[in-house]
Amino acid sequence: MKKFNELKELVTALEVDADKFYNKANSAAGTRVRKGMQDLKNLAQVIRLEIQETKNKED
Repeated sequence: MKKFNELKELVTALEVDADKFYNKANSAAGTRVRKGMQDLKNLAQVIRLEIQETKNKED
C-alpha cells in the first residue's frame, strides 16, 4: 500500500505543473509533467509486479 500512496502523491504533485502547461502555456512545466509521467509509469509497473507476486503467493 506504501507504493500506491507514493503514486497518489506523485499525481498530486504533478497537478500544479500540468495546470501551468495546459492553462499558462509554460513549456518547462510540460517537461516536468512528462518526466513525472514516466516516473508514474515506472512506479505503476512496480506496483503491478508487487500485486502479482502477492497474488501468486496466496495460490
